[in-house]
Amino acid sequence: MDLLRQFKIWVLFICLVFQCGCGFYLPGSYPHKYDTGNTLSVKVNSLTSIDTEMPFSYYSLPFCKPPEGVKDSAENLGELLMGDRIENSPYRFKMYTNETQIFLCKSDPLSADDFKILKKRIDEMYQVNLILDNLPAIRYTKKEGFFLRWTGYPVGIKVQDMYYVFNHLKFTVLVHKYEETNMARVMGTGDAAEAIPTVDRASNVPGYMVVGFEVVPCSVSHNFDSVKNLKIYDKYPSAINCDPTTVEMAVKEGQPMVFTYDVSFVESDIKWPSRWDAYLKMEGAKVHWFSILNSLMVITFLAGIVLVIFLRTVRRDLTRYEEIDKEAQAQMNEELSGWKLVVADVFRAPNNPALLCIMVGDGVQILGMAVVTILFAALGFMSPASRGTLITGMLFFYMVLGIAAGYVAVRLWRTIGCGDSKGWVSVSWRVACFFPGIAFLILTTLNFLLWGSHSTGAIPFSLFVILLLLWFCISVPLTLVGGYLGAKAPHIEYPVRTNQIPREIPAQKYPSWLLVLGAGTLPFGTLFIELFFIMSSIWMGRVYYVFGFLFIVLILLVVVCAEVSLVLTYMHLCVEDWKWWWKSFFASGSVAIYIFLYSINYLVFDLKSLSGPVSATLYIGYSLFMVFAIMLATGTVGFLSSFWFVHYLFSSVKLD
Repeated sequence: MDLLRQFKIWVLFICLVFQCGCGFYLPGSYPHKYDTGNTLSVKVNSLTSIDTEMPFSYYSLPFCKPPEGVKDSAENLGELLMGDRIENSPYRFKMYTNETQIFLCKSDPLSADDFKILKKRIDEMYQVNLILDNLPAIRYTKKEGFFLRWTGYPVGIKVQDMYYVFNHLKFTVLVHKYEETNMARVMGTGDAAEAIPTVDRASNVPGYMVVGFEVVPCSVSHNFDSVKNLKIYDKYPSAINCDPTTVEMAVKEGQPMVFTYDVSFVESDIKWPSRWDAYLKMEGAKVHWFSILNSLMVITFLAGIVLVIFLRTVRRDLTRYEEIDKEAQAQMNEELSGWKLVVADVFRAPNNPALLCIMVGDGVQILGMAVVTILFAALGFMSPASRGTLITGMLFFYMVLGIAAGYVAVRLWRTIGCGDSKGWVSVSWRVACFFPGIAFLILTTLNFLLWGSHSTGAIPFSLFVILLLLWFCISVPLTLVGGYLGAKAPHIEYPVRTNQIPREIPAQKYPSWLLVLGAGTLPFGTLFIELFFIMSSIWMGRVYYVFGFLFIVLILLVVVCAEVSLVLTYMHLCVEDWKWWWKSFFASGSVAIYIFLYSINYLVFDLKSLSGPVSATLYIGYSLFMVFAIMLATGTVGFLSSFWFVHYLFSSVKLD
């Protein structure tokens, strides 16, 4: 009976996981019940633009401020790194209470500086981002018979030589009757029927959940004299005609601006777990998904062919050698050819062995972080509904995986040194500082540009201190612990001996590095379609959520990188080139070159509106940071798979 009970509980758990995944449910978040008349507070996020990619504070423009003063909302580390600055706003709603013509404030007369910066923000197409109950404000526009979805609304618009500001907002809040699930009864009885949500009938007046937040911006001309004696949240004395197709509130230096809003509540059939569906829908999604699936199938087919050909070739060579060994052992040395001639040099230490160990260690750390983070995101633990959790999770997993980085780097160092553990502390330190140091240098340089532009994307000095503390108090010690474990672990024994005098490598018909650099085209083919979606989510303000496909693409990328590196390593050994260590690393790591070229192509053809040298510098800087991390991760896959292959290949033969 106990076994049957446990089986029922596990079945129920799996069903709940799938139910949550289909509804984009975020584990750990629960719906907030609002009774009729309860206060709903709207928050504001940073002003953003795809024209500059530099966020600015909402209150950097002369907008209305809340009567209690501007206060920062609770933020996590990921939000700060992404440039989000969530603050309170003067917009106040009452649950299920429609209100119209609500006066917000009259600004001070625009100074020359305010007038200049407001025009600049309008020219640069900055968007205002509002948040209600963790839902961003969404705006619908109709173009050529199609409805387009946008998050936020523009600050204003330029018509001919005049600038107009959107000073009246018409809000629509979609609500759904509150539903609760008694999970205690579910887990207590094992009855799946108990998991059906039920309406809370504890009170006569039902509560409501916010399931949608829409906004229609309008530019309305107000009478300044009629609002002299009005206070915040008073009713505007005359009717306000909100027509989004016309603009009236022209921005003029020395003239104030009046802000008003309407709010209406509409009961919706949308359930709380599905309220993010409107934000996650992508135009032409079926075409994109078909393209991704098509790419995955083609690349899988090509990788399978490469693997089959490769295995058959190696097996044929091993079979021929075994026949030679049996039939004519005395003439073996004369019959040897190809990869068998470099048996005494194949495990000769490479140039800069410490650097190779450091890069492989950092690559293991980055690859492990990517796999775990994407897996958790695919399971729904890092939903777009929770801002900043993806970056926070990446930092956490990266620091924890410092143990794996130190272990792999030191053990490889001892293997290359034939068991000598001397210098393992230095290798561990350099593993802990190599990639983070380069990242710190790039981000600090870009941060100075953001500081100079007064952007909220700049990392505050206090956050710099926190990141340094996390680096040296958590990441470095964990890497040293991993290095210690690697120093204590047995090194990998080579199956053959290495001669003291290196064998001369014959002249090649073509440069071997040319083939190595060209090998990255096949791994690039596995991810270039998915790369478009990732780039769009980063630079075009779109929400990326297909982490399941991304996880599949990542696994396929790892497989293809391993196969490409194996083939290149085997080809080099066949032409008696025993310097395979670094070439196996860059054979798969060269995919980073093509990703960077694709980034430049995306900048030129897809981000045509990106203006200013600062914006272009930020884009290139972040792209370099990204491709360097990808090079370490993919290069590590190629090297480790080639090392395993070479070790297995030469341990399968007996040469004395």
